[in-house]
Amino acid sequence: MTDPKHLRRVAEWKSEDILFAIACVPETERLLLGSSDFGVHEFDVSTEQPQRVRFEGDGHRSYVTGLALLGDTLVSGGYDGRLIWWNITERKPVHDVPAHDRWIRRVIATPDGTRIISVADDMQIKAWDAATGELLKSFTAHTLLTPNNYTSMLYPAACSPDGRWLATGDKTGHVAVWDLASLEKVGEVAAPVMYTWDPKQRRHSIGGIRAVSFSPDGTRLAVGGIGTIGNIDHLDGKSRVEVFDWQTGERIFELEDDKRKGIVEQFAWLSGGAVLLCTGGDHKGFLKFYDTASGELLHQDGNDGHIHGFVVDEIEENLYLACHNRVEKWTLAEPEPVPETTAE
Repeated sequence: MTDPKHLRRVAEWKSEDILFAIACVPETERLLLGSSDFGVHEFDVSTEQPQRVRFEGDGHRSYVTGLALLGDTLVSGGYDGRLIWWNITERKPVHDVPAHDRWIRRVIATPDGTRIISVADDMQIKAWDAATGELLKSFTAHTLLTPNNYTSMLYPAACSPDGRWLATGDKTGHVAVWDLASLEKVGEVAAPVMYTWDPKQRRHSIGGIRAVSFSPDGTRLAVGGIGTIGNIDHLDGKSRVEVFDWQTGERIFELEDDKRKGIVEQFAWLSGGAVLLCTGGDHKGFLKFYDTASGELLHQDGNDGHIHGFVVDEIEENLYLACHNRVEKWTLAEPEPVPETTAE
């Protein structure tokens, strides 16, 4: 079982840009990065002095905020509303689709590798043929406006590991669950505490559902964001996780922590679902591990920049983080014992 107390940072590579998305070629340390410099980059951290290699050709015209990897094909999405299919061996675009009318927030692949799902601030969820880029269906259960009549946003999407379900979440705290076969809505849960409205100083709303993730058996749904915010200019709110039995609507846990504040951006269920890892932050980043049976916070650590995304390797030993101005590698491996020395 993963022991979060073994967590430690082993390497970091600083940069000038913000890294919003990350993917990893299986069984390698070849990282693929989506950047605020409008580029998609390869970054092999197994080399002695890793150097970024930017993908060629006409790319995005704004921030790259979502990546989905399928074999030798990478699909990227950005604030320009476009999806681009790339050949990662040649690092060149294959084709490009004007996918959404507003910022794309997340791009994922279904577990069977046949479809790409994208979500964006036009509040549309779109399913695409992963091989051809053909639009299969556009659908939504999310409203364009918040309760205060300001533009809403559609942040996360996640599939259950068995490929049966899809979850999507918006700025107002509304989460919809979809049947992946029919793309019809089959459930919903609400986390309204994650939405903060400031009617006085800024007339501005902030927060929302930033992360969703199904448990390995698909019965529980973790929802992440931030609690009620006191100072909206500084994300001064407790990190917040709610875990639901989504089929009954029962809220199993409400987990808040103010030792390391900020927005929960991403989840991973580790150790067969016994441990829930969440990352995110405010101007600093955090990694938090929860016991999914008790809700106990097992361990937390952090870094000097907001964590926008991460990937975990196949044996749940190494974590690769896409951060504000850096890439980091952390490990959960037990440290090597220090050899004993004997006095002569």
